[in-house]
Amino acid sequence: MAYNLKVKLINEDAKLPFQANPGDAGLDLFAAEEKLIKPGEAELISTGIIIELPEGTEAQVRPRSGLALKHSVTVLNSPGTIDEGYRGEIKVILINHGKKDFKIEKQMRIAQMVIAPVARVHIAQVEELSDSKRGAGGFGSSGVK
Repeated sequence: MAYNLKVKLINEDAKLPFQANPGDAGLDLFAAEEKLIKPGEAELISTGIIIELPEGTEAQVRPRSGLALKHSVTVLNSPGTIDEGYRGEIKVILINHGKKDFKIEKQMRIAQMVIAPVARVHIAQVEELSDSKRGAGGFGSSGVK
């Protein structure tokens, strides 16, 4: 299913989200400012864009694997969720897990954004839940092999 995503550029250094290859799930997000991220620190990075999501969708902001592997820079609240009704600037929280300063440059690809459908649910309070094979088995309950 194809969705229409409306994007407004609000900064002269902003760039439209970009799908690098046909069939890619994510749209690259670009920095609209320069900023230095010191080791162990996080910074809020402006993209200079505002979006209008299609009805019944959300946008998930995720790390770029190249930044994570090569520089240990990733999205702190991954995935970050952008709700359908949000109309503010899209900003990305990046953290530097590396040992060296990392410089964000204008129009650098800093994250990716995936548009996904949102399930609408009705909440029902109940006294009992049905049994399942897994039950209450939590962390590590399925083993490692």
